[in-house]
Amino acid sequence: MIRFSGAIIWTYDLGRLRHFYEIKLGLTPHSVRENFIAYRWGELRFSIGSHSEITDDSIEPLRIMLNFDVKDIKTFATTLKDNGVKFLREPEEEHWGGGVCTFQDPDGNIIQLLQHPDH
Repeated sequence: MIRFSGAIIWTYDLGRLRHFYEIKLGLTPHSVRENFIAYRWGELRFSIGSHSEITDDSIEPLRIMLNFDVKDIKTFATTLKDNGVKFLREPEEEHWGGGVCTFQDPDGNIIQLLQHPDH
């Protein structure tokens, strides 16, 4: 059996990405090492790390999109905008009843926020 356990974003500027994910998005690190930081939700991990082969921003930012769930997408998006985050897609309701918006991290990776409909 195979199951998804997490994702890693490699960067040339770990401090810049750490600031973005912790200060702007509000993530709390699970594990911090000199060149690698892990965030965890139960069994799922999201990590960022320095890599010697990464020397510039993402050249194909739409290839992979990270999704983060939020309870109130409009309020969260407003806070991000107030902190200088530029949106590619403003928060809007989707046909399935939830909300979606997209923006980029400092390396150009695409991040999508999802607000699931209340049941």
